[in-house]
Amino acid sequence: MIEKYVRFLDTVYLACIWIAGVSIIVMSLIIPWGVIARYVLGAGSSWPEPLAILCMVVFTFIGAAASYRAGAHIAVTMFTDRVPASWRTPLRWLVDILMALMALFVMFYGTQLVIGTWNQAVGEFPALSVGVTYLPLPVGSFLTLLFVIEKMIAGPQAGRAVVTFDHDQTNVVADLKGEI
Repeated sequence: MIEKYVRFLDTVYLACIWIAGVSIIVMSLIIPWGVIARYVLGAGSSWPEPLAILCMVVFTFIGAAASYRAGAHIAVTMFTDRVPASWRTPLRWLVDILMALMALFVMFYGTQLVIGTWNQAVGEFPALSVGVTYLPLPVGSFLTLLFVIEKMIAGPQAGRAVVTFDHDQTNVVADLKGEI
């Protein structure tokens, strides 16, 4: 059962990577268009900035979920690296629990934000609901929660082939075990 869950999250992880990647590419293409339209063509477009912001929100929240699973999410380990080894496992559990609580918090209030702004239109895109632009918050937090649960029941997955497709897996696994 756990292996099926982990394999399912392999697919979710790849979808997160693709969505975040497409978002950053789209953002990287439309920002120069906004500059060219304004300074070269002399007629600024109103849509590049809000679309770039939307892409950045998608990239941030969906990409953060993927980076959490890959063990590449920002972490401050100054304290945990200096405690006795016997304390590290309970501290890792505490961090996972706090991470799950944070994901639940953002999911709940992000959903409230989506619901509260659903009937408002984005000025530059009248057919687009403001609530849709906030969807990456609860969705990304839900995905992060799935990855936190996975880490708690199956351990860190940063050494899986789907995550380390361009890295030396032996070093990743050794690093996860604290041997590097």
